[in-house]
Amino acid sequence: MSWLKLHNPTIDWPNKRITFNSQYCNNTCLSVSNSILGNVGGTSNHLEGIPEDLGGVEVIEPLEGIPRETGGTVDSPLESIPVELRNFAEVFSEDMKVTELPPHRPFDLGIDLIDPDKPVKAMVYPLKASDDEELRKLLKEQLDKGLICPSKSKYGSPVHFVNKKNGKRRMVVDYRSLNANTVKNAYPLPLIQSLIEKLRGAKYFSTIDLKSGYNLVRIKEGDEWKTAFKTKYGLFEYLVMPFGLCNAPAAFQHFMNEIFRDILDVYVVVYLDDILIFSESRELHTKHLQEVLKRLQDNACYCNLEKCNFYASEVDYLGVIANGEGVKADPKKITQAVDWATPRSVKGVQEFLGFINFYRRFIHNFSKLAQPLYQLLQKNIPWEWGERQEVSFKALKQALIESPVLIQPDPYKEFFLECDASDFATGAVLNQKGSDDKLHPVAFLSKSLAPAERNYDIFDKELLAVVRALKEWRHLLEGTVIPVKILTDHKNLEYFQTKRDLNQRQLRWMGFLADYNYRIVYRPGAQNRKADILSCREDHKSAVKEGGETPVLISPELFIAAIQTDSDLNDLIRDALHDDKAVYKILKSLEEDIPVKGWKLDNGLLYYHDRIYVPNEPEIRKAILESRHDNPSTGHPGQFRTLDLLSRDYYWSGMKQSVTKYVQACNSCIRSKHSNRAPEGLLQNIDLPNKPWEEITYDLIVGLPTSEGYDAILTVVDQLSKMVHFIPTHSDATAVDVANLFVSFVWKLHGLPRKTILDQGPQFNAKFLRQVYKRLGIEPHFSTAYRPQVDGQSERLNQFVEIYLRHYINYRQTDWVASLPLAEFAYNNGKHSGSKHSPFYMCYGYNPDFTVGNTKESHVPQADDLADFLKEIQTEAKAALEIAARQNAQYYDLNRREATKLEVGDKVYLSSANIKTSRPSHKLEHKQLGPYKVLEKIGRNSYKLDLPKSMKVHPVFNIALLHKKPVDKYDCDPVPLPPVVTADGEEEYTVERILDSKKVGQQVKYLVKWKGYGPEDNTWEPKAHLANAPEKLAKFHREHPEAAGP
Repeated sequence: MSWLKLHNPTIDWPNKRITFNSQYCNNTCLSVSNSILGNVGGTSNHLEGIPEDLGGVEVIEPLEGIPRETGGTVDSPLESIPVELRNFAEVFSEDMKVTELPPHRPFDLGIDLIDPDKPVKAMVYPLKASDDEELRKLLKEQLDKGLICPSKSKYGSPVHFVNKKNGKRRMVVDYRSLNANTVKNAYPLPLIQSLIEKLRGAKYFSTIDLKSGYNLVRIKEGDEWKTAFKTKYGLFEYLVMPFGLCNAPAAFQHFMNEIFRDILDVYVVVYLDDILIFSESRELHTKHLQEVLKRLQDNACYCNLEKCNFYASEVDYLGVIANGEGVKADPKKITQAVDWATPRSVKGVQEFLGFINFYRRFIHNFSKLAQPLYQLLQKNIPWEWGERQEVSFKALKQALIESPVLIQPDPYKEFFLECDASDFATGAVLNQKGSDDKLHPVAFLSKSLAPAERNYDIFDKELLAVVRALKEWRHLLEGTVIPVKILTDHKNLEYFQTKRDLNQRQLRWMGFLADYNYRIVYRPGAQNRKADILSCREDHKSAVKEGGETPVLISPELFIAAIQTDSDLNDLIRDALHDDKAVYKILKSLEEDIPVKGWKLDNGLLYYHDRIYVPNEPEIRKAILESRHDNPSTGHPGQFRTLDLLSRDYYWSGMKQSVTKYVQACNSCIRSKHSNRAPEGLLQNIDLPNKPWEEITYDLIVGLPTSEGYDAILTVVDQLSKMVHFIPTHSDATAVDVANLFVSFVWKLHGLPRKTILDQGPQFNAKFLRQVYKRLGIEPHFSTAYRPQVDGQSERLNQFVEIYLRHYINYRQTDWVASLPLAEFAYNNGKHSGSKHSPFYMCYGYNPDFTVGNTKESHVPQADDLADFLKEIQTEAKAALEIAARQNAQYYDLNRREATKLEVGDKVYLSSANIKTSRPSHKLEHKQLGPYKVLEKIGRNSYKLDLPKSMKVHPVFNIALLHKKPVDKYDCDPVPLPPVVTADGEEEYTVERILDSKKVGQQVKYLVKWKGYGPEDNTWEPKAHLANAPEKLAKFHREHPEAAGP
């Protein structure tokens, strides 16, 4: 007995466990040598007097299981455990073990459905062979432990695998569909004000960070079937709480409350996996800690030792500093809000003032404080950052974090989270409405991107901004009563909850985001400026090397529109596939592993000869037709090229007829393209070269409105492949300019041509250019003046460019330069009617992708065969072009078609040939106006039309100027545009809504969305121009009280 009293072990009678970890054992039984844990030379001298056989009782010596090195210190993360707590070393073990199924308890996780009749369907996603083996092992292990069981549920969520930090793979069930249909449970964090009173007088504080213990909570009895997940080995459902369920954190909070119920708010505060223990003395604090750790150990809860903090006088808890005086704001968090490096340029000052301007109404004497900074923005003022500017800068930063700008968060009010990402940083602003019912910031975040993160695509960068913000303010945003409204200017984020094809990074974030009650809302960039400025701060840019300037850049909006994803279309196809009776037998056979010639089933999609089968669903087929015809990267091609683009990836019975009807009814094509009646004159054919870029043609398109300083387009065409380059230039370009363009855009890519066909313009006929060609060994051929048929190839190409631009430029025709790269891509990727191949295919042997989401096996030949392959293609194409040329000559002068008969009430397009408008260039004007309704037939061939009042012309027209609107099976009509603006009488535009406002000097300007026009036509207008839209102005300021105003 005296021996036991001396060593004072802890005896766990029910589990037959004796643990020796008293003060005496740690100081005496283990010899100490410059280490808390000591220098161990063996075990024979430890705890002398212990009987060798204790009848099955487990004896745990001090810190059993901790690695020890003979003759040295112990290098273990557990060495930071205070001596008084080492009896609970098991709680800090690296390995979490769940050996048996926990019992049902009151805090089991229930899953209440919003719509009980809404099914959760999913296809079995293909996995790598290594993941298949990992899945098999995991299923067996969890079945053996009783954590899962086979299921007959009508639900079935898909399964993925993601990489863990240690390189191993972890299974993730995608519960997004289930979560979207689940009633959310709230678990708000402890009120900061209530903590102040509880902590007052405490001198010792400890924080414990728990590892996830989801498997310790059962699924509520009767709800297990809702957790079912589908694998190639069968359907299973969880009996314990898995990762990824939206209400899992709330259930875990209830679990924690149950464990500490009698000591909560006495000396323990718990929020999810963050535990705070506070006491008035060290002795009392030790007892409190031991009691907390004992309860965690008894309930198989484990802790992250690295994130724990013991016996401190002050700790960071839930984003605030807790000490004996209560709680206070964390200075580091405040520093983040004002950690804006001193501007080094006028642009840096503009960025800072642009951000601070959002809060000027809350800052007393803002104009006076900011005046030294605004002085730097004046013209002809040299850059000089002096003491006045530094004082102003610091004063404004300080004002930003003081009331009434920054407010204390209220967990029972709605949070507004603004997020944005740039190429080098992410930014976020957390807002809530204050007592004045206006949005106030709660906190700010601006963080640079790591080198690897800068390589993320734009979707992942924008999603990273959201993830970073939620992690930063987790204590405020996790488990909110009202969903957090996440505001982003990246529209695709709205669809993250339903996106099917997730990459590894997105899969990891999916599990993290499942713990939050949020709603992603798209808000255009002009309205998301606060987060945008934080992500584009000048001081973050230094981490990114500035790239070289590019002469012509595609605007982000236009580029995103051009590379629209096919993934969403494929998701629709998957969902509709089983409802298509035409392929029911084929699907059934393939699902039973019975092969069907020409058909295969892969990733939930049905393929016919490597093309995705599209079920008989009009909306889906219409969307696919739009993607291959209306997309800027395709350029409204004709029936032949549209069918080629469509048939590369998709298939359905009667596809050609669908294309014909769709293209014939395309409103934009009718209005933008010339009449296809054959012009007069015979076609003159030219001899074809033997290889690409051996013979080329040049031409200039002039008379265009100025765009980015350019007013003309140089077109260059290869005679064999028909590949083109569209180069913005000037109508007064000299021969030297043309020579420089030739070197920059043709020679560097394709080498020297053998022969060129040139226009008779002065740029091409100049003595200088002739001498350049002579020195380079190029034979120039010049087209006859006023006889474009000689250079018919370039002329037809010019027509294509003009038609393409009519489709996509804005009303003022000032943005055509941005569309040139897409026009060039669209032309080069379309099949040529003569060669039967696209120019890309002729030159490189493959067709490039122009949408995202359809990846399939490449048909590019091996490198050794590429030369022979290309030569064969080019030979075949040359022969096809020669045949096509003969056919063109044969049918070039066919008779015109008979005039169409019109009836009253029909809709017709009117030729714009004789209608004068106020638009800058007639070349880019729509060729057909309307459609307009026929009111009356006048004589044999004339009709009276219902024209808008703004068209000051006689409303009777000959049939030759009219074109009947085709039957529109696919509903191609766009939103009706405002009336035509004529030169004689200007018609007022209609304001649809006001999007934003800004101060320009002493004047306020508003960003206006015009009715009937797209976002590319939005303009900044002074208030004087909006005199007839007072209700729109008032509505804008009601909804955005913080916006700049008069």
